[in-house]
Amino acid sequence: MCGRFTITADTIEVIDTFSVKDMHYEHTPRYNIAPSQTIAVINNNNGRRVLDGYRWGLVPRCAKDIKIGFSMINARAETLDTKPAFRNLLAKNRVVIPADGFYEWLKDDDGKQPYRFVLKEQRLFGFAGLYDEWKDSKGDILRSCTIITTQPNELVQSVHDRMPVILEKDAVDEWLDPGITKTEHVLELLRPYPAGLMNSYPVSKAVGNVRSTDAGLIEEVPLNSK
Repeated sequence: MCGRFTITADTIEVIDTFSVKDMHYEHTPRYNIAPSQTIAVINNNNGRRVLDGYRWGLVPRCAKDIKIGFSMINARAETLDTKPAFRNLLAKNRVVIPADGFYEWLKDDDGKQPYRFVLKEQRLFGFAGLYDEWKDSKGDILRSCTIITTQPNELVQSVHDRMPVILEKDAVDEWLDPGITKTEHVLELLRPYPAGLMNSYPVSKAVGNVRSTDAGLIEEVPLNSK
């Protein structure tokens, strides 16, 4: 699964990388993004890319309770076309979630050691995501999203059995293209990112605390460090 990630880039870099035309969300660098928080997403609105803020943890429009979002922070690429909550979103409700790293935990003799995974180029990238709209009892609309995961590449596999789908630039364009609606086409975009283009390193176990949000969380630490 993907349960924590980072986006340390500033607003200008996000706008330039994803050709954003409209801003509906005030982005700031973040070092320990967790489920249920509002996160930056890139949506396609009538041909214009929009930076917006959605709750992380999908709440389907048919859901009776917002709490279901805690169990839907991720969606498995292999079963998207068979799960009703996701299948109906594949054609029109695709988003890209900007990030520049994600965390996974490896069990060791002292508990669990977190690792941060990044691209070797240390650049911004986009996770493949889906979103939905849910209306509460007061009639207020909530937009929420899920990050799609796939089989791990060789690097991630040493720590975890899943990894988020990182989209190449061309794949970002296709994922956000509303004219592409065939399920077979979009599913082909959901592949493990090449291990040879990524790095990983151990970070502070403080990442496990959602209240820890400082920039020092992304710094490499010696193994077995607290």
